[in-house]
Amino acid sequence: MKEKVITASPDVMGGTPVFTRTRVPVQTLLDYLKAGESIDDFLEGFPTVKREQVVAFLEEAEEQIIKMVV
Repeated sequence: MKEKVITASPDVMGGTPVFTRTRVPVQTLLDYLKAGESIDDFLEGFPTVKREQVVAFLEEAEEQIIKMVV
C-alpha cells in the first residue's frame, strides 16, 4: 500500500495537514508556490520534506482537480 503523502493529527500542529513524518504544513508549500518561489526553494527551507513527497502531493492535487472538472 502506498504511504499517505499528507497526514493530519490533533497531536501534530493541532491537526493542520502536514507532509507525512514532518511538522511542515502543506499550506507552506502552497504559499511558496503562490509567492513565485520554486520547489527547490521550498525544499531548501524545509529539508525534512522530500522531493518525492512534493511531487506526489502535486500529482494528487492535479488528479482531484481533474475529477472535479470532468
